[in-house]
Amino acid sequence: MDPGNQTRVSEFMLLGLSEETKMQPLLFGLFLSMYLITFIGNLLIILAIITDSHLHTPMYFFLSNLSFVDICFTSTTVPKMLLNIQTQSKVITYEGCLSQMYFFMFFGQLENLLLTVMAYDRFVAICHPLHYRVIMNPKLCGLLLLASSLLSASDSLLHDLMILRLSFCTELEIPHFFCELNQVVQLPCSDTFPNDLVMYFAAGLLGVIPLTGIFFSYSRIVSSILKISSASGKYKAFSTCGSHISVVFLFYGTFVGVYLSSAATQNSRKTAIASVMYTVITPMLNPFIYSLRNKDIKQALKNLIN
Repeated sequence: MDPGNQTRVSEFMLLGLSEETKMQPLLFGLFLSMYLITFIGNLLIILAIITDSHLHTPMYFFLSNLSFVDICFTSTTVPKMLLNIQTQSKVITYEGCLSQMYFFMFFGQLENLLLTVMAYDRFVAICHPLHYRVIMNPKLCGLLLLASSLLSASDSLLHDLMILRLSFCTELEIPHFFCELNQVVQLPCSDTFPNDLVMYFAAGLLGVIPLTGIFFSYSRIVSSILKISSASGKYKAFSTCGSHISVVFLFYGTFVGVYLSSAATQNSRKTAIASVMYTVITPMLNPFIYSLRNKDIKQALKNLIN
């Protein structure tokens, strides 16, 4: 490492999804539309749950929080991208980059943990229906949400603190539309092995354990449902889980797909394009999944609109 190549970092350059000038208006319109759909769709879910007293249950409490997290998750990246396109600027300050990384990881991890908590909620509802209200009481729901938030905040803060110890060179271009941790870690001149170690350890711990919890919950749920004698009873039990299963597959499927594709190709621009799936598309589709597959949400939305 040549000390002469090191510099005090004040800003990074976000290269975005395309450098072609004629593509910028199209990208602006496309991402603005998707952001508005995401914001309005998730906001309607939240308002429908708040205004309908029949939906004041643990399941919908966690769903409203999931919708809020989806709004915040998308808001950490898309507005900055739209601003850069509109002002024809690719600059993001060092502090802005750290903040964006922190909140992106925080809300992404919180969604991961909320999906796990929601799987546990469905497990209790189907496997222990008589004790559901006692087990999933408001105090436990609040504690589960608080624990998920604290764990997500700790994980995000750890990664940000690990970035602060790095020394950057003069090459400060990020081939992405936001400050993504994996891309930022590739820029420093200093040793990034401790950062890589923390990243892989955190991904294993906070990725594998929640996913294992979801698989365990649904294995018990399927086992309980198969014991139900009537076909209508089985359908009713499965229907309460259908939306959540769809969102879980969409969330984890897009994450795994993007990181497998990034491992298979060295083209960072293609990886950035693929990441649109979990940063924008998934939060946008979640309200549709829950509203189309859930009669209670459908009715609450009709009441809200009327």
